[in-house]
Amino acid sequence: MIPDPGLPLPVATPDNREFYAAARRGELVFQRCAACGRFRHYPRPICPSCLSREYSWQRVSGRGNVFTWTIVRGPTLPAFAHKVPYNVVDVLLEEGVHFVAEVLDCPPDAIHAGLAVVATFVPVSDEITLVKFRRA
Repeated sequence: MIPDPGLPLPVATPDNREFYAAARRGELVFQRCAACGRFRHYPRPICPSCLSREYSWQRVSGRGNVFTWTIVRGPTLPAFAHKVPYNVVDVLLEEGVHFVAEVLDCPPDAIHAGLAVVATFVPVSDEITLVKFRRA
């Protein structure tokens, strides 16, 4: 896989490496606090709810509903100019985690609050696979 040289990509770090490894396998995983049981995303070493440092990675459903969204009509970076207009959605997953991504193959006027979506995985480099969504 050769990434688009102009496309900004996430960088794998010790905190998120397992997230991207799972995405490469076609799985959506989140950290789950061992103390309070809450899922969290973005990956980080300390639970924002109870400050515990103990957690495990757990696979989640990848199903949710659009909570809110915007349609980008002017590119914020030149690398995205070819995509205009495109959507940015906040999906509330079944597990209670908000996840910001894009709904693929969905015209702007078809997006609405409550739209049922399911995670899909888009490889963009040898190391990074992005999590996006499709209408369920």
